[in-house]
Amino acid sequence: MLRFLTAGESHGQGLVVILEGIPAGLTLDFDAITNDLRRRQGGYGRGNRMKIESDRAQILSGVRAGQTIGGPISMLIENKDWINWENTMRVEAPGNHEPDEKSGSRPVVSKPRPGHADLAGSFKYARQDIRDILERASARETAARVAAGAIARQLLQHFGIEIISHVTRIGGLSLNDPLAVTFKKAQAIPADSPLRCVDLELEKQMTATIDKARAAGDTLGGTFEVIVRGVPVGLGSYVQWDRKLDGRFAQALMSIPAIKSVGIGRGPAVAELLGSQVHDEIVLSSTAKASTKQPLGITRPTNNAGGLEGGVSNGEEIRLSACMKPISTLMKPLRSVDLSTMTEAEATVERSDVCAVPAAAVVAEAVVCLVLADAFMEKFGGDSIAELSKHFGNTDSSVEVVTGRDESMN
Repeated sequence: MLRFLTAGESHGQGLVVILEGIPAGLTLDFDAITNDLRRRQGGYGRGNRMKIESDRAQILSGVRAGQTIGGPISMLIENKDWINWENTMRVEAPGNHEPDEKSGSRPVVSKPRPGHADLAGSFKYARQDIRDILERASARETAARVAAGAIARQLLQHFGIEIISHVTRIGGLSLNDPLAVTFKKAQAIPADSPLRCVDLELEKQMTATIDKARAAGDTLGGTFEVIVRGVPVGLGSYVQWDRKLDGRFAQALMSIPAIKSVGIGRGPAVAELLGSQVHDEIVLSSTAKASTKQPLGITRPTNNAGGLEGGVSNGEEIRLSACMKPISTLMKPLRSVDLSTMTEAEATVERSDVCAVPAAAVVAEAVVCLVLADAFMEKFGGDSIAELSKHFGNTDSSVEVVTGRDESMN
């Protein structure tokens, strides 16, 4: 079993993540972890916080001489902005601390933001200062997930599995057919692309829309897609509800802040079509497509199912999409209630982004890597890379197809 836990607050000392279940003997690329953290911080529409933080994961355990050793991997991502929040977020009880000009205590937050965890969280945990809620509910936590996902990604890459994402919609502007975007086309998007959209002209319109929202003190959401290629047949299972791979992906993606819906393959569009237009026909072929792990002799002309049937990977590319709502903090705040006086007031304004869809797509890559690595370990198993490689080589489902019927039970 591969699992992880995160801890930390947005303006606390840092974020901590513990990742357990990575087999021993995986050589890590530390720069690749940093690169994924940097990608999460990018994208047009991000706020000023990204100018302060320069995320880097310090590995504290589970790795020796550049290789995993089988134990839990713990990592620390320091918050550089902590110096400006030390008196507000200090762990110790209030004392005779003299707040300096930079790190002075902030006032109590009592005006919840519509769309955020502020109100429900303050009721749930009986906290009078909403900062106790918003600090942990903040999307800052996702940096820890990206660090863990970066290691899971390297495990998957060792076995030829690759993951990429691209933005398909910002506000009312959308690609006509996201499924027409190939893995290679998404992979070819330049690293400095402002929104990671394959359509450059559409991307320009998207950035202009974000500018308009910023000028109006508003925010924008959108959609993105994660594409995975090289996935073997048979990850996940239909035998119990909690083993279905599509359900595990959906839960992981929905756990990302501001994600409100998830699609697989054609997603919600399948509700509008006939079965003959949706289901991917199975046809004979002398060779499997290079981009898939289909059994030899079998191919699919289409991939509307997004690589998953019955909760099991079917050898086609896995294609997952998610819809992100606009961010809850508006510079032109919505109506709220001051819980300290029970009077009408404008919602709290916290430092925030105008649009973070490209960043959410990077987080989605990370959680998809974590789910997929868990399913991979579940199927092939092994405490070391050598053992896992042996099992994977002996059970490569892209090689054999079971045919015919066993008549012995008749």
